[in-house]
Amino acid sequence: MHTRTFLAAAVGLGLVTLSACSSSSGSEAGSKTVTLVSHDSWAVSKNVLRDFEKQSGYKVRVLKDGDAGQAVNKAILTKDNPQGDVFFGVDNTLLSRTLDNGLFQPYEAKGLGAVGTAYQLDAAKHRVTPIDYGDICVNYDKAYFSKHKLTPPTSYADLVKPQYKNLLVTENAATSSPGLGFLLGSAAAYGDSGWQDYWKKLRANGVKVVDGWEQAYNEEFSGSAGGKKAGGDRPLVVSYASSPPAEVIYADPKPSTAPTGVATGTCFRQIEFAGLLSNAGNTKGGKALVDFLVSKEFQEDMPLNMFVYPVVKGASVPAEFTKYGPAAQDPETMAPDKIAANRDQWVKTWTSLVLK
Repeated sequence: MHTRTFLAAAVGLGLVTLSACSSSSGSEAGSKTVTLVSHDSWAVSKNVLRDFEKQSGYKVRVLKDGDAGQAVNKAILTKDNPQGDVFFGVDNTLLSRTLDNGLFQPYEAKGLGAVGTAYQLDAAKHRVTPIDYGDICVNYDKAYFSKHKLTPPTSYADLVKPQYKNLLVTENAATSSPGLGFLLGSAAAYGDSGWQDYWKKLRANGVKVVDGWEQAYNEEFSGSAGGKKAGGDRPLVVSYASSPPAEVIYADPKPSTAPTGVATGTCFRQIEFAGLLSNAGNTKGGKALVDFLVSKEFQEDMPLNMFVYPVVKGASVPAEFTKYGPAAQDPETMAPDKIAANRDQWVKTWTSLVLK
């Protein structure tokens, strides 16, 4: 599953420094190799990738460059001499940073007309192409709430109620993508100033904060297969709407129902993009690769590989997604320019409120 853990605001806040490569490892013009740079969560079925290579004549080289934030950070620092031709994996929480730094060149992908307009956050210039979306939401351990005869929470407001004291674990908003998404969701729900008071209440109600998704979900959360093995004792965790189907798909034997559920009133919509790098060596191959990412074949292959939802209209999703992890009907959202204007200060304020 997506960990999407990253060093949030690393570029803007100067938390880390990455050295730009002195020589590009990207493709050259006329080359039959096209290089995709992405985060570690990138995955595609071999036969689907083979189809693209056969049809296009290009061999795809994939360079996984750490978690999402690290990959974005490095791509910006190496933009004049990029490591590849296409970058996949920047989401709406960091989109403005890549656009402001001129990371991508405009390209209107073939097949873009089939992509929902709600996902096209750079529709005027086409510097990035939407590829997938997912919802960051609180998940709950069904067995815990059944055993304790307690109704699971359904909203942000529920999470600060006394009956849920010491039950929630979330990720650090400064080091984790779902952690940042949960912060942005609360800001969207409670307003620019109201979210601080909300987090004070969450802290008073015993919210536990860990560095990243892997620790929160697979160690602290009592409802996941990993959490059960690790002795996790928190029945509420910030994760994804697609986490319950993952618990079914990877279980052996498969349960008839998902052991976890989603608090649908706590969701924040995350959209992920790909773009043709500004100084790509193989621009022609890069355009073909971006076209492939919005093809129906790739879009229908994504859910079981990266546990995200397709953005192309009519692309089918696995039955497990429909049954156990449907996308949120009314998730919180926030415009990229608003995220850009507030993200760094909000993370600083959040850190002082919750961690100190």
